[in-house]
Amino acid sequence: MVLGLFSIFCSFSRKSHCASWMLLVSFLLDTAVQTMTKHLNICPKSGTELNDFAVFTTFGLASALLLGVDGPLNGFLAIIYVAAASFRLCFYSTGVPFTYKGLPCSYASCVLASTSLLTKGNTFILCCMASLMILFMMDQSYYPHDEILESENWKKVIYMGGVVMLFFSPFSLIAFYCLMWSLSYIFFPDALWGKAACLRLQH
Repeated sequence: MVLGLFSIFCSFSRKSHCASWMLLVSFLLDTAVQTMTKHLNICPKSGTELNDFAVFTTFGLASALLLGVDGPLNGFLAIIYVAAASFRLCFYSTGVPFTYKGLPCSYASCVLASTSLLTKGNTFILCCMASLMILFMMDQSYYPHDEILESENWKKVIYMGGVVMLFFSPFSLIAFYCLMWSLSYIFFPDALWGKAACLRLQH
């Protein structure tokens, strides 16, 4: 949530580069925090509500501000994006174990942040990607709820690769890496990321 607030501040200061980096770091931290809270058993009701607020602030509001609010079209699309993220958070529960309903906001945010970094904040491309992410969040398709740090080793390698690249790789490379990671989850949720969930359901 703190990184999301900093991202919002950077967006209002017209520093989209810094705002995007805050969101990418948040994307990587989100996975680690979920695993830590689960293992340490520190998820009371208030903590769950705070997490939802943090997700909305960071992956909803802060991500929407990457679109800019200079023109009426950008501002309107940013509002729609925030509304879609809110809708997604309200109706993510499917009743089916290990699944989400609708694209998780963190992956949509990662796509926008990576696109912003790779295109140097190109508004047209960002608006196109945001429109696509809105559709994925609203379509209510099923996506695997797979804790990366608790599943297959290759998924852990992908996560650790992102963390290592964040510190030691060129900015454009880590942005491309996170974009490919997110797009693979979006377009191939079952083929690539749903294996662990299917195995659990069978057992």
